[in-house]
Amino acid sequence: MRYPPADLADVDDDIRAQILEVADKSGFVPNVFLALARRPAEFRAFFAYYDALMEKESGNLTKADREMIVVATSAINRCLYCVVAHGAMLRIFQKDPYIADVVATNYRQADISARQRAMLDFAVKVCEEPWAVDESDHAELAEHGFDDEDAWDIAAITGFFGLSNRMAHISGMIPNPEFHLLGRVPHEKK
Repeated sequence: MRYPPADLADVDDDIRAQILEVADKSGFVPNVFLALARRPAEFRAFFAYYDALMEKESGNLTKADREMIVVATSAINRCLYCVVAHGAMLRIFQKDPYIADVVATNYRQADISARQRAMLDFAVKVCEEPWAVDESDHAELAEHGFDDEDAWDIAAITGFFGLSNRMAHISGMIPNPEFHLLGRVPHEKK
């Protein structure tokens, strides 16, 4: 591996605490945390922006919507790590063990609402040809209850995960085996 992951024992205390908090909730350390921890300033910036985009409770996007955007656009970018890891989160938030596979392969065939389809149409356009986004795209979102701030969130999530997808590719990051079962089989509580 060209960029070996950080050793948890060697990372800064705040980063270790953040990683251990995630591990406590999930039961494992997602590979992305150790891959990015090798550069502490970038780790902090990455996860601060991740939290700002993915953990916020405001706007018209649910957590499932946010994960759906990541899965659809990461599939276009052929990012196995993000499709599998965020597919797991999508299955959990959407409460559907099949949704992520269809969204990753062809979201237009997924059993999703017209609202979610419009959201993904916009995200995919931002992913594939952002220069072509125009007023008609915003009008289509508005017809489904999305405002300009929601459009910003959709675009920001798409853009942020474009970065994440590329770093996962160049680092050779692979998804943890645990992600493959999340949201498909009942989770045992500790």
